[in-house]
Amino acid sequence: MEKKLTKLTKPSDRYKMEIFRVINEAARKYKNRIPDDCYSEPYMPLSEFEEEMRKMQFYGYFEGGLVGVVGLQHLSDYDVFLIRHLYVLPKFQHRGIGTKLLKFGIEKSPTPKIYVGTWKAAYWAIKFYEKNGFENLGNERELLRKYWDVSERQIEESVVLEYRYI
Repeated sequence: MEKKLTKLTKPSDRYKMEIFRVINEAARKYKNRIPDDCYSEPYMPLSEFEEEMRKMQFYGYFEGGLVGVVGLQHLSDYDVFLIRHLYVLPKFQHRGIGTKLLKFGIEKSPTPKIYVGTWKAAYWAIKFYEKNGFENLGNERELLRKYWDVSERQIEESVVLEYRYI
């Protein structure tokens, strides 16, 4: 099967809904792990997803179909690069696809300041990012308020990691 990373900016409606599906199917792992008031199904409502599509570029990993996505956002006013979304369908996890998507995102960054935010309770995600050169900064509230558009509740329950070139 062909395996490749493909830019999915302004995708056709077909791919738009596939990205939406991958995000929400992979995010089911958060259920009963993050606070109940922070989780819903779908995890990312369609209206929020459409707003995210306008703010950033999505890239997809294909293996017979779309199996993983990464959403990247360059905040040029701050010279900061955010890896906003990284999701792989559950049955394709632990095959290196997430690592490929993450490395691809890092390579796309026009700045050395690369951040990723995730839930404090998502220990598997934190471990994944740390294994790939990210370090927990400990000042997540300040960074989340400055660079992300998320609720105060999500800020309370999240961490920010910064890429340390390795």
